[in-house]
Amino acid sequence: LGLALCSLCVANGATLLYHDYCIIGAGPAGLQAAYFLQQANRDYIIFERSHAPGSFFALYPRHRKLISINNHDRRLLFRRYSRDFFPNADAMVRYLEDFASLLKLQVQYNTAIIHVTLERDERAWNGHYFLLADQDRQNYKCSSLLVATGTWVPNVVNFPGSEYVEGYETVSINPEDFAGQTVLILGRGNSAFETAENILGVTNFIHMVSRSRVRLSWATHYVGDLRAINNGLLDTYQLKSLDGLLEGDLEDLAIVKDKKGKLHITLRFYLEDRNSSTDIDSITLPQDELDNFATRAPYDRVIRCLGWKFDFSIYNRSLRMMPGKGNIKKYPQIKPSYESRGTRGLFVLGTASHSVDFRKSAGGFIHGFRYTTRAVHRLLENRHHGVPWPSTVYPVTQLTNSIIKRVNEASGLYQMFGVLADIILLRENATSFEYLEEYPVGVLSELEMQTGRKAPYGLFVVIMEYGRNFSGADKDVFYYNRAVGEAQHAWQSNFLHPVIYYYKRLPTEREMSLRPPDWPLPRPDAVHHIVEDFLTDWTAPNAHILPLRRFLENCLGTDLRNFFAESCFLFALTRQKLPPCCQQGYLRMQGLLGSERLRRHAAEAGLLQDYTLTDFSGNRPPDSHTGSQDQLLRDHTVRVHPLQHLVNAKDE
Repeated sequence: LGLALCSLCVANGATLLYHDYCIIGAGPAGLQAAYFLQQANRDYIIFERSHAPGSFFALYPRHRKLISINNHDRRLLFRRYSRDFFPNADAMVRYLEDFASLLKLQVQYNTAIIHVTLERDERAWNGHYFLLADQDRQNYKCSSLLVATGTWVPNVVNFPGSEYVEGYETVSINPEDFAGQTVLILGRGNSAFETAENILGVTNFIHMVSRSRVRLSWATHYVGDLRAINNGLLDTYQLKSLDGLLEGDLEDLAIVKDKKGKLHITLRFYLEDRNSSTDIDSITLPQDELDNFATRAPYDRVIRCLGWKFDFSIYNRSLRMMPGKGNIKKYPQIKPSYESRGTRGLFVLGTASHSVDFRKSAGGFIHGFRYTTRAVHRLLENRHHGVPWPSTVYPVTQLTNSIIKRVNEASGLYQMFGVLADIILLRENATSFEYLEEYPVGVLSELEMQTGRKAPYGLFVVIMEYGRNFSGADKDVFYYNRAVGEAQHAWQSNFLHPVIYYYKRLPTEREMSLRPPDWPLPRPDAVHHIVEDFLTDWTAPNAHILPLRRFLENCLGTDLRNFFAESCFLFALTRQKLPPCCQQGYLRMQGLLGSERLRRHAAEAGLLQDYTLTDFSGNRPPDSHTGSQDQLLRDHTVRVHPLQHLVNAKDE
């Protein structure tokens, strides 16, 4: 406890600078985390190896065109830095510099953390402290470690002749350096196509080779796949130009350089029994046996564009920072809460946290991880400082409106579809509810522990989803009748749309682990799809709001409609249980205040007889009474003649 109150401590003769929170990396995720910590007045520090924030964007993408589509301080709206749909990376660098300086974030520049280990201590928040050392052997100590270094180590494939390959990180970006050349690009992601796009007009031809096929982001609905801004080579390939795409395992390749400096592509097994210095004329090439071998023409340049991976080298084995398996091996293993699977108190933020939703959502990209970073901060606030997850309590009559408002306005739900969800916790007897925004659904079973909120009476989960069978590299996403417009077929919606899950109790950890493969959540007691909308505007009274309200009413066994005072009066006389609107409004002397405008609207809609024209016997009253009648309507809750029953069956 004493250590937590000091910022300078000495252990074994070495000076330790202490902070509650240490953040490694001053990129977008690190700065975002620092912003939230600073707003909460927490003790933190950011370590940045470069002289300025966002050092990755100072170098990449090499050709400077971002594939991202364009806080409380209006000076930091990104549109003030660029109005381009796909901004230049230099604008991002300027933005991050201003973000750090204008908000006075605590960033320690030119500090490269080169080693991280643990020190066991029962007094620490998580049972241990994190010990960090920088390039100058300065030591730091912190209770919680937030890793926001991204993935910046280039992926390299080693094969015979790979020394002749140029890396994306160093290859020339001047198209004139490739004039008239024949180029082979290893890789098929955005960096590979970005490189091809830059030299497409000056080369002899360009070939691409990769193990996986091309995946277009508009077909897979995954923003990390090939974006339209970079896919010019697909046109030149499919329209019978000389450019082309090939599939093959890069580790099976070999490159042989001839006396003229040309690079010949062969297969590894042709060289297995030969001396590496053997002359090319004595080496068997695939075209010697198959004269139409695809890559039989020699290349002038071979460029590696295989993306990046996480740097595991600085973490001591005591932290058990292990790479994932399969196609997420470039990321560290973390839980759906973004906490390391090996070490409590170590959280991974930003691009490196993408293993949670790899190829499913946008957690590896700025427009996604800015919301997951906020979720991590809220988890930490509850765990270490006893600050429950922010929530708002509403009467149950506001349930439909609250959901409709959120699905139409919440960018976090929209960008992190299938990952972040709004949680609606029902209060006793369903008279009110508590609304929590953008909670990671992967840890739904831990909600009470992670948020400090209780869920004894059931809950709704509001999440955004694509159709189950709509996305994929092999899918025709432009087929006729691809959209659903009728509310009764909403469950077949293909495009991104809101889905509401209802649970009578909080799902267990076992139920979460046994959920169907493509479901973000376990099987609910009831589920409702709000039909997809071409304008992503879910406010249509009949197609969107009415089906949702009826679903909620069926789950809660109540009537969520709003009624005029007359109807509530009649219900009080004829029913044992009043609708919540009448219980929480009419019986408490609350309701819609009468006004001339409201009276006219009710009369024109046929919901209210116009008493300024007709008295109860059907005769027009004297003109002198009109004013007093209008005054009555202005001063009291809207009323109708006791025999007028039209309102009884109408929604407000």
